[in-house]
Amino acid sequence: MPELSRYGPWAVIAGGSEGVGAEFAVQLARDGINVVLIARKPGPLDETARRCRESGAQARTIAVDLLEPESISRIVKETADLDVGLLIYNAGANTCREQFLDADLAAIGGVIDLNVTRMLELVHHFGRPMRARGRGGILLVGSMAGTYGSMQQSAYTGVKAFGRLFAESLWLELREYGVDVLELVLGVTRTPAMERAGLNFDVPGLVVSDPADVAREGLANLANGPVVIVGDNAAAVQWGSGPDRAAIVLGAHKRVQQLIGGKP
Repeated sequence: MPELSRYGPWAVIAGGSEGVGAEFAVQLARDGINVVLIARKPGPLDETARRCRESGAQARTIAVDLLEPESISRIVKETADLDVGLLIYNAGANTCREQFLDADLAAIGGVIDLNVTRMLELVHHFGRPMRARGRGGILLVGSMAGTYGSMQQSAYTGVKAFGRLFAESLWLELREYGVDVLELVLGVTRTPAMERAGLNFDVPGLVVSDPADVAREGLANLANGPVVIVGDNAAAVQWGSGPDRAAIVLGAHKRVQQLIGGKP
């Protein structure tokens, strides 16, 4: 584990109320870094903040929906007095599960805003002071979904592919300034959200990660950007990046249908 104090004294975690985001917060608090937790639901936010304070760290919560246009101005205002040395963007999700031509374009726009626009706004705001002071870290939580196309995830797979290339580009731009950039690529992870979605975690051969392990691996590799693939998923990502796109997309589709309990 690197010396995390260089990323302090405050970390901002978007999507910090439960699952991987909450584990990031708790593990950072144990290392003496104060945290700002951002998510929609006050209840889970307050519970995670309580766990962080048990380690002696300070914890602030901002209960806000990142799809609201004014969410960024509120975050900027409520963190203006803090020295933020680490930004973790863990708020990406697929908020539209319709086939593209059946979906409302406003819903598609929501997927783009949550996974791209808000991420860029927060990186731009918090990244500039990090570059100026010559230290800091930006961790963007990515997904294997950005490796190949998937039905009912047309916009989501696209934004996750964007996120990976953005992280690689940002890593190139900031490495000479002492700011670490990492995209942490997740596979299937046993988070509360995934459990609520009713995923079939018992598919033979499926790699399922634990949120605490994911957070630990991400923090341990902050300086090892631009991209780290979580757990034992590297082989699957390599397979999904091959040249025979039709075979890869059709094969991945069968696996996804097993995971969500649908028909191939």
